[in-house]
Amino acid sequence: MRLPFVVFDKNSVISIPENITTPVKHAVDMISRDHSKVFGKPPVLETSLSEKADIVIRYAETNIECSVKPEAYSFRFEEKDGKSQLHIIGYDDLGIIYGLLHYSHHYLEVDPFWFWADIPVKPKSNIHIPTTNFDSLEKAVKYRGWFVNDEVCLIGWKEQYPPTKEIWFPVFEALLRSGGNMVIPGTDLPKSGIHAELAAEMGLWVTHHHAEPLGAEMFLRAFPGEKPSYKENPELFEFLWDEAIQKQKNEKIVWVLSFRGQGDAPFWQYDPEFDTPEKRGAMISKVVHRQYKMINNSVDQPVCCMALYGEISELYKAGHIQVPDGVIKIWADNGYGKMVTRRQGNESYRIPSLPSVDESGEHGIYYHITFHDLQASNHLTMFPSPPELIKVEVEKAFEAGATSYLLLNSGNIRMHLYPLDIVSELWNKGTINVEEHLQLFMERLYKTKTKEIAQLYRSYFQKTISYGPNPDDKAGEEFYHHPARKIIGHWLQGKTDVPEKRLYWATGEISFTDQVKWFLEKCQNGLAGWEEFLNECRNLSLQLTEEEARRFGDQLLLQAELHAFGCRGFISLCTAYLSFIQHDFHLAFVHMSRSIDHYKDSKQAFKHAEHGKWHNFYRADWLTNIDSTIYSLEALRKFLRMQGDSPDFFLWYKQYLMPETEKYIYLENTHRNPLSDDELAKRLGEKFLQG
Repeated sequence: MRLPFVVFDKNSVISIPENITTPVKHAVDMISRDHSKVFGKPPVLETSLSEKADIVIRYAETNIECSVKPEAYSFRFEEKDGKSQLHIIGYDDLGIIYGLLHYSHHYLEVDPFWFWADIPVKPKSNIHIPTTNFDSLEKAVKYRGWFVNDEVCLIGWKEQYPPTKEIWFPVFEALLRSGGNMVIPGTDLPKSGIHAELAAEMGLWVTHHHAEPLGAEMFLRAFPGEKPSYKENPELFEFLWDEAIQKQKNEKIVWVLSFRGQGDAPFWQYDPEFDTPEKRGAMISKVVHRQYKMINNSVDQPVCCMALYGEISELYKAGHIQVPDGVIKIWADNGYGKMVTRRQGNESYRIPSLPSVDESGEHGIYYHITFHDLQASNHLTMFPSPPELIKVEVEKAFEAGATSYLLLNSGNIRMHLYPLDIVSELWNKGTINVEEHLQLFMERLYKTKTKEIAQLYRSYFQKTISYGPNPDDKAGEEFYHHPARKIIGHWLQGKTDVPEKRLYWATGEISFTDQVKWFLEKCQNGLAGWEEFLNECRNLSLQLTEEEARRFGDQLLLQAELHAFGCRGFISLCTAYLSFIQHDFHLAFVHMSRSIDHYKDSKQAFKHAEHGKWHNFYRADWLTNIDSTIYSLEALRKFLRMQGDSPDFFLWYKQYLMPETEKYIYLENTHRNPLSDDELAKRLGEKFLQG
């Protein structure tokens, strides 16, 4: 008679396959580490099917014990000498890996994001698993994973470059624990790095950036000085493609066919003779068919896809690009979660980016929950639109047949856990109940105040600034930095009599002063909500344990601060400009100084989140780049002081701060030590501004 449950404890023995593969070995190492955290010691590992084993890890022998499908796994129980054995059975390597991670999550209670959210593993003396057979469900999406893109925090976290296994292993582990099976491991990293090799070792399919077709070296990096024109140098391009094919032909690769220019731009920037959609589409078609033929010459039944991204999507929709049969067509959102073509500079055509009902073949999507466009995107903060937008857009893509592939732009991982988990629920199950998922996600991260924290998460998406007429026109933290720096540069270059054209995407074609007022109004309207939200976060944080308050601070409070401080800083910058055009240079100087202080508050917020293992995590903030914002503001502040306090930098002190009794009798040799910018601004602010 089968016992109702099987018990595991610190003395558990695990039987592993005799000729264990590298991917399965990595998964066994994860489970051994998990056992150490739960039971205080690792399990005993044996390579024989001994009767004393508590867990047996093996491949399926019949279709009765495990579904005959890639990645399938099952739990079966057998009686040995009066005790039950758990058999974790996989159809293939990924099946075994997912089976082990299912055991870890559901019974050892190790969260998929334990590393990234610092979720402690609860020690136990033993665990009980019901002896009920279990069969895995097929995932909703065939190839699903992360594009670890714009990953500057991961790059700058440690001294070594390119990042080492210490950085990449937790990324790939979290992806596997989230049900992913595919990855683009980083953006344009040196080919000598461990990232692609480690991803393959851990059982993941490796795919490529659409700007690096087939994973080949960038043309100008390989051939500096040569013209990156396929028409003029086809043999050089094909040399790089063949080199990439030969290097990867024995690996699990989802080959990306594409043809864009250097630096992820349209190729015709280097080939201006391709001046019509017909010419451009014909060249892209020619290139991808050539790439497809080269792959098939070296790889048996390759998995290939083509990214219909940016201008390629528009050309394909217009009928100018022919995709080879058998290639998965990948449709992309606009960077803000809407399945339409992305904004390019000031142009935003918003052409629907999904297959039509009569589209043949397989389809998938490339989706962003983090983005970098030097405009209003989110990089250091969460996806700015409500999760319902993700649900609607991704489920709509599935309904249109785009279920063969889902590549999710995951950024630096740590700050995007909630939206990452939303999409993993979608790619695993095909649908999501947003409210139920949110509450369960909160209960994974916190033991107390979960309903209150969940409500703050809902509120977060309501506070983000709406900068345009569309529901997805929601601002991430880059909104407070890239437009601000454009305004500063335009101002310092003496161009205030003409508009800054690079801001038309937001303001439309209006005067520069009106552009400044536009951003001022948006931030003023948004600040009240962010201030309220920040106070609510701080008040709730005081009600949490020290451990949970730290996690809450890292995951949500920091993001509230980046939005609130960014809003304040941008408001002060815009206010400084309005004082400047009224020739109130001393007030402009004070407002500029306050702007600097607010942006510096964001830097301080980083420091609070860089505790323990996270030391230096934010030092490579090179994309939002708060340091560049502060640098620009400080240059402008010096310019403003030159307007009314030059040449001796004593005039404002004498005019506004010096006691009346001293103004006419002072000796220059005792009063000509100019105040620093910070001190002068502080004292002028105390005199002229309240708060």
